[in-house]
Amino acid sequence: MATHEVLDRRVYAPGEVIFKEGEMGRRCAYLVESGKIEISKKAADGTDKVLGYIPAGGVFGEMALVDNKPRMAKARAVAGSTLIIVTEATLEEKLRKTDPFIRGLLNIFVRNIRDMTDQIINRV
Repeated sequence: MATHEVLDRRVYAPGEVIFKEGEMGRRCAYLVESGKIEISKKAADGTDKVLGYIPAGGVFGEMALVDNKPRMAKARAVAGSTLIIVTEATLEEKLRKTDPFIRGLLNIFVRNIRDMTDQIINRV
């Protein structure tokens, strides 16, 4: 992204939920400017399983932005966090300048990640 672009930022308090598993919500992804985000998913037994943590500089929420499907996991601020919001409009503007083949690959990658995550979490 060019440095002249104006991007939305949002500050989350420790423990605040950014989005819930299964939620449609906004079509956007998040860049962690500061703080730390926990990503968790409900297992088959109903317990929350932590998939990992996204530190400053990381990105999350990108799959729902690409394929417009419900969020596959819950995202929660572990510490006070500032997030930069990447909207669907911003992504579409960038992808318009890209070969359509790349968009197709991106959709395949996202579908594969969703499928693998479901398989892994249901084995735990």
